Amino acid sequence: MNPRLTLVSSVIGAVVVAFDGTVLTVAQPALRRDLGASLAQVQWTSTGYLIAVAALLVFAGRLGDRYGHHRLFGIGMLGFGGASAGIAVAPGAGWVIGLRVVQGVFGALLQPATLGMLRAAYPPDRLRRPIALRTASIGAAAALGPLAGGALVAGPGWRAVFLLNVVPALVLGTLALVARPRVAARPVRLDLPGAALLAVTLACLVHALVGSPGWAWTAAVACLTGTAYVRHERRTPQPLLPARVAGPAAPALGVLVAASAALSGTLFAGTFLLQGALGMDAFRSALTSLPLAVLMVAAAATSPALLRRAGSSRTTSGAMVVLAAGVLVLSRATSTPALCTGFALIGAGFGTVMTAATHAVVRQAAVESSGVAGGLQQTAMNVGPVLGVAVATALMGSDGDSAGPPMAVLAALALAGACPGRLLPGPGDGERNDHRRSEDRPPVPERR
Repeated sequence: MNPRLTLVSSVIGAVVVAFDGTVLTVAQPALRRDLGASLAQVQWTSTGYLIAVAALLVFAGRLGDRYGHHRLFGIGMLGFGGASAGIAVAPGAGWVIGLRVVQGVFGALLQPATLGMLRAAYPPDRLRRPIALRTASIGAAAALGPLAGGALVAGPGWRAVFLLNVVPALVLGTLALVARPRVAARPVRLDLPGAALLAVTLACLVHALVGSPGWAWTAAVACLTGTAYVRHERRTPQPLLPARVAGPAAPALGVLVAASAALSGTLFAGTFLLQGALGMDAFRSALTSLPLAVLMVAAAATSPALLRRAGSSRTTSGAMVVLAAGVLVLSRATSTPALCTGFALIGAGFGTVMTAATHAVVRQAAVESSGVAGGLQQTAMNVGPVLGVAVATALMGSDGDSAGPPMAVLAALALAGACPGRLLPGPGDGERNDHRRSEDRPPVPERR
């Protein structure tokens, strides 16, 4: 695949996953009525997916490093599209839950590959624009998803929601499998014990954060297996997460967790604020929050210029402050202009953070470890929202109207996320911190 086709595939793959998640939220009430499902079953249509995808992202990235990101992307897209088609004809809630877990498995295969393919196709100094375009597309999908989902649920029904991504998934998956990548896969060793320990740890962590029954037991298991995983990684000669990848990526990952937690928790609490305390209907609340998506797309588009001039450190830290300010404005807003201002600030901050921090994670990884780096980025983007919603749920009143306290805590979390952002490269430091390898640049001929 040439770089342009790789970019198109990466963007559409990320959009398919983002679009699927947003439209599902709109479709869940109709799904519950049609299938006669319980509230717990409806919740598991999301929880089952989250557990599967979070548990496997890092290992799936390592599989891409070994067997080729285009191959993993193709398999993931075909499986994701097939599972979506299966959900569209599912006869009962149990089938939907099971197929959502299958979707999570294939989603875990394709998500790290969308970043691994970009890292292999573009040199580090040209990654800003592809990642910015990918981020802007995800923002657009997040904005259009609820509108498209609502139109489909009101028209053909909730099953049509899951047919949206079948054709693009099948087409791109087939193209990825028949294309010959420019960069050959490398024979990296698979750390299966480490992968198993990390998968159990992340799965139990997500289960505990969503507050499912038995969460205390799964939290304890996560602590035990997490400790065992750290000990294993220190002793094995070829760990699942090499120190040269995890170390440089750690600050950016901390930023991504904090930012995505603040965003998702605020949106969760904001829904109750708009439709509860302020008495808006679903359509008006969606229009009020539209500046978030618009500014997220605009911020992603301008982020490459900011990164060149200010560096990752200043860009990310400043954007986290803007994100926190937006959450605080929203927590105190009662008028439509104030609400729109809060959402706009949140979108501008998050769009910039997501582009800058993702760029920092991907560009600092060598090509042979780009899948692991992509898996780490996607893990942060999946664990963060679960954490944010858990915080908002725990701090909101039983009636759901007291959105102020959780938003204040989420704003503080966003400000705290600016601290690791200060550890990212500044202007002019990118070339010294991108961990370039010989395969990242053309060879220099010897002097004679």
